[in-house]
Amino acid sequence: MAVKQEIEFTINPDGSVGIAVKGAKGKSCTELTREIEEALGIVQNRTYTSEYYQQEEEVHTSLSVGTSGDKDK
Repeated sequence: MAVKQEIEFTINPDGSVGIAVKGAKGKSCTELTREIEEALGIVQNRTYTSEYYQQEEEVHTSLSVGTSGDKDK
């Protein structure tokens, strides 16, 4: 089951922008915002939530390809 991930932006009166990520564990939150941060400018402050220190969830997919028993016809 996929976990919902959200990015919340706050534009302050002084023009600075705040970004909060919800639902992303581990370093995946910084990957979600990397390109946005690069476009906005220099990161002046970064605060990590408890989710950052949690282990990222890995998703593995396996695929088997085969024939239906009619080999060497």
